[in-house]
Amino acid sequence: MNKWKKHFNREEPNMPLIILILSAISVVTLLLASGLGPVSVAPGTTARILASRIPVLGGNLAVTWEQLDQNIVLGLRLPRVCLGMVVGASLAVCGVTMQALVRNNLADPFILGVSSGAAAFATLGMLFGVFSFLGTYSLSISAFIGSAITIIFVYVISRVRGRINITQLLLSGVAISMIMDGVTSIIKLSAPNALGLHNAEFWMSGSLAGAKWAYLKLPLGVLVLCMVFLMLHYRGLNLLLLGDENAGSLGINVRRLQKELVLIASLMAGVTIAVSGTIGFVGLMVPHFTRLLVGGDHRKVLPISALLGGILVVWVDVAARMMIAPEELPVGILTAVIGGPIFIWMLKKNNREKK
Repeated sequence: MNKWKKHFNREEPNMPLIILILSAISVVTLLLASGLGPVSVAPGTTARILASRIPVLGGNLAVTWEQLDQNIVLGLRLPRVCLGMVVGASLAVCGVTMQALVRNNLADPFILGVSSGAAAFATLGMLFGVFSFLGTYSLSISAFIGSAITIIFVYVISRVRGRINITQLLLSGVAISMIMDGVTSIIKLSAPNALGLHNAEFWMSGSLAGAKWAYLKLPLGVLVLCMVFLMLHYRGLNLLLLGDENAGSLGINVRRLQKELVLIASLMAGVTIAVSGTIGFVGLMVPHFTRLLVGGDHRKVLPISALLGGILVVWVDVAARMMIAPEELPVGILTAVIGGPIFIWMLKKNNREKK
């Protein structure tokens, strides 16, 4: 017991060991989740199918599985699981970014209305083709524009005398979210056809159904670039928690860093929502549990949050497609059911700590 406490002590966590364990869990998750569904494929068969695609090892494996199993694993499940990993990691890192920006552990894209803004603009593009002139990435760009506008509004409204007022932050996030939800409702009521409305509704509920390898390129690229930037500026994220004046006195260009964080949070939220719809509470839950595990240093919080977020979304997606099989639930519904009680618990915990 003492040995485990030593390795998982949040004051001085054994980061190599924790990352190794979470990486191993991610690999096992990839293996198991690629075979689970209404039509399941045995883990051993899934492992052989995946190993057959490894350049050197694959040529030495005899084909002992059916073509149907291979099509299910490689064509349907694997891209979905990989997309879940990327979406979960992006939402978790976006949550960490927003919490550092506003200096509050209760901030996330869903609560502050960023998801609603992205959904409103993306729905406008899906149903009416307003952003079709942007080409292949019109959905991602429209969601990014919506998330950027929303987070800027919330950020500006919540500043009182140059400082962020937490109460005003949460209230303005709720208000802007309600406005954007109202705009989305107006767009849906004006939908030109029932099929487009149905697709938009299912997408807005949050789902990884229909995942393709092509969907991975943009969110994965954005995740990598944003992670590199945030890891290089982890010291600035740590100092922001001390307040604007303290961070500035310690050599941080606060205004520039805050603008960069707004851009990064908007970009990650917009691109992620474009490929998965609205999946709430991941950006709230994962950073909180990460800090319980490794403390508050963003150099440790960022990579661990990314791993935990990916694992969480993949398993919630597995549950979503198996609970009422052969039908499936939107992932966003399950994360809301799980995340709502956790958010209430966090609010109560914060109140107890203040007393």
